[in-house]
Parts: sequence; C-alpha cells; structure tokens
Amino acid sequence: MKLAEAKAQFIQTWGSLGAQWGINRTMAQIHALLLVMPDPLSADEIMQELNISRGNTNMNVRELINWGLVEKVLVPGERREFFTAEKDIWKVATCIARERKKRELDPIMKVLNQLQEVEGEQKDKHVKAFRDSIHNINKFAHQTDKTITSFIRSEESWFYGTLMKIFK
Repeated sequence: MKLAEAKAQFIQTWGSLGAQWGINRTMAQIHALLLVMPDPLSADEIMQELNISRGNTNMNVRELINWGLVEKVLVPGERREFFTAEKDIWKVATCIARERKKRELDPIMKVLNQLQEVEGEQKDKHVKAFRDSIHNINKFAHQTDKTITSFIRSEESWFYGTLMKIFK
C-alpha cells in the first residue's frame, strides 16, 4: 500500500473511531492527519488535505486544543498559526479518558447522587426499587470513576504491567 493510500485509510478509520469516543468525525480526522504528519500544519493545509471548510477546520482545531490533543505551534518567520498533535499515544489516551470522564461520567454521577435522596416511604415497593436501582448504578459509576482516575494518573509502564498480570 502506498503512503498516500495508507494515510487516507488511517484518517478515515480514525474519523470513524472518533464517534466512539465522543467527538465528531471531522474533528477525529483532523486529529489523525496531525498525528501522522512530521511537521505542524496550518489551517489552510488542513483544509486542503481534508477538503473541509475554514469554519469547520477552525472550530474542530479549537476543540482539539480544548481536549489537550492538539497544540498551536509558532513557526519562525510565519504569521499563520500552525498546529501539531500529541504524538505520544499514551498521552492521547489519557487526554481522551479525562475529557470523557469530565463530559460524561461526572454529570451523571452528580445526578445519581441527587437521586439517592428521593423522598418516599421505605416500605413502598416503587420507592425501594427506585432507590435500589439508583444505588447500584451509583456504586458502579463511582467504581468506574476510580478506575478511570487511576488510569489517568498512572504511568504507562505501571498500566501495562498491571494489565499483563490481569490477563495471565
């Protein structure tokens, strides 16, 4: 497979994967492009490479910066902004986990904590069923939160070593 074809396939595949971790396809495609490029790209180069609009490029690059996956780079002698992606896949994974936790898990945990205080007669089977369900979901959410937090704070070598012990 030629480099251009392989790059295009990677960008398309990473774009599809992006929907699985909470971002839109174009945002993931920009990230993929910047991941495989040896040098920073300008917004114009991203637009040309992916055949997308300036607005779409700017909006998605800014969001990738917010996620901590892309950073603005100063290129001496250039007035345009250039962008590069974090190349360390471990850092990429922890950035994604951190953002997903913040955007998905933290809000639901807040609601679950509030729902545990539902009023009602303890002997009422509907109240009991509701409280039990919320308690179990909340317990699972808190355990998930601890696991994700441990992953985010962990060192790569510790994580892989622990993972290997689990699957032995």
